[in-house]
Amino acid sequence: MFQQCMIVGNLGKDPEMRYTPDGTPVTSFTVAVNRKWTGRDGGEGEKTWWFKVTCWRKLAETTNQFLKKGRQVMVIGEIDASAWTGQDGQPRATLELTAREVKFLGGRDESGGSYDAGAAGYATEEEDIPF
Repeated sequence: MFQQCMIVGNLGKDPEMRYTPDGTPVTSFTVAVNRKWTGRDGGEGEKTWWFKVTCWRKLAETTNQFLKKGRQVMVIGEIDASAWTGQDGQPRATLELTAREVKFLGGRDESGGSYDAGAAGYATEEEDIPF
């Protein structure tokens, strides 16, 4: 069996990189995916889904170096959903994506300079991801 998910959205905050006890780099960030529509009655609607994204090894280093809050990205990877009850008794859920590929979209940083993440602004995970 195989499953793959692709999302396009904007980073909700700057990436955070850490290292496992054996020294493997891991970077985490959140991506907001928005959908806007106009209903039959002419009213506008909007919904936002938040994804927690985790990158490993070289992909972790690359995304940590080039991504910033607000940057638009396309992420391809495996998805996992978790549900629980919060301390307030309300149901909660999260969507977590382990990235295999990240495409940097948008083209320029806030200072007007170009991002240099390879010719296409594209990074992939070359090694197996530990599950």
